[in-house]
Amino acid sequence: EAKAWLRVDTPDDDALITQLEASAEELVRSVMRLESTDDLESYPVAKVGVLYALAYWYEHREAADNHELTISLRNMLQGFRAAAF
Repeated sequence: EAKAWLRVDTPDDDALITQLEASAEELVRSVMRLESTDDLESYPVAKVGVLYALAYWYEHREAADNHELTISLRNMLQGFRAAAF
């Protein structure tokens, strides 16, 4: 699914895409303030966030602005973030 989202047809970047997807899942969990054991499948919007982060990192792998990405994800996922005080 990640490769289809990125429109990648060759296996050349499979390892990179797998690593980026795992990192994107962790970033989305962090932004949503979820535990590492929480299932992201329970939150359909999380899937969009993961694919967004994955595509951003894949397209900007030379000069990614992680602060910009995190702010974008916070805006995207704000309604689904766990409360924290």
